[in-house]
Amino acid sequence: MPDKKPNSRDRSHQRQTVSAGRGGDRKVKTSSIQANLASDNGPEITPPLSDAELVQLRVRVIALENIVIALLAQAPERHLELAREMAVYISPRQGFTPHPLTVHAAAEMNSLVRRADAFRTGEQAGWDGAKTE
Repeated sequence: MPDKKPNSRDRSHQRQTVSAGRGGDRKVKTSSIQANLASDNGPEITPPLSDAELVQLRVRVIALENIVIALLAQAPERHLELAREMAVYISPRQGFTPHPLTVHAAAEMNSLVRRADAFRTGEQAGWDGAKTE
């Protein structure tokens, strides 16, 4: 029946089948499982990014980071304060386990605000790393 959605027991059995499979047969079974899972509107299973895609992603993040710094450099003080508040908001709270990515994200947000503030005051680092006036 094409309209019938596989239930979780069916998907569990398919996963076990893939785990037990070997060679080319395993690839075919994995593809069918991925298709079934994607058709369930569940989490999509995507292949890992290639090296070229990772490089492109890094380039885009660097570009976006610099655009954010430029925009924050021209923003009113209230916007800078809002960015600082957001960094505090995502930081771990007392009694909760800190997640390393969240901790790094909050630190990066504060870094962006500091770097934008350096542009506002004309204290940005020159090409050689020395501060300029």
